[in-house]
Amino acid sequence: MVGRIIETDACVIEGAEWLCANVPCFVPVLDATGPLPLRRKKDGFETLLNAIVGQQVSVAAADAIWRRLKDAKLTGPRKILAASDEDLRGAGLSSQKVRYARALAEARINFKGLRDVSDADVIAELTQVTGIGVWTAEIYAMFSLGRADVFAHGDLALQEAAKHMLNLEKRPTEREMRGLAEPWSPWRSVAARALWAYYRVVKQREGIR
Repeated sequence: MVGRIIETDACVIEGAEWLCANVPCFVPVLDATGPLPLRRKKDGFETLLNAIVGQQVSVAAADAIWRRLKDAKLTGPRKILAASDEDLRGAGLSSQKVRYARALAEARINFKGLRDVSDADVIAELTQVTGIGVWTAEIYAMFSLGRADVFAHGDLALQEAAKHMLNLEKRPTEREMRGLAEPWSPWRSVAARALWAYYRVVKQREGIR
């Protein structure tokens, strides 16, 4: 079952209102952040490659690498497979991410088909590809497919923001985050948007691209 899809700013506002009404700790968070961004992106190869580029690097570094890939016209599957490792590394990819980019290009994912399967099936299919972990698959489900009830439990910025929101002594683990986020269903993707925005308020830096 696909469930609710976030398509417009109105959907985000609806989710934020639900969180404020049902999870009171989000009230001061949303007061601090103001309106939340939609963050919808196109689905498909390029967006997933962009997510791989953003793994384990700062937002600024990921943006810089992506610009270099775009300038070199190395953002499509055929271009990735035709390019040499030196070309890809020259555009800013690490040797590991060169391997991940090639694995994605070789996987021939049916991106249109992902629109019609459950959140769990989206994540299961994407994580079969070398270099795509649960975090990357969850980000894709949230922003490229618009799934309303997906949350990136292993995301450090979300964990840190939740720590501040809930006045916890330490940052929750991924397992603990799963339990904490359960009451935020069916709008966990909006909760994630709120916490990323709150992370920016608290830490004065971006937590997500």
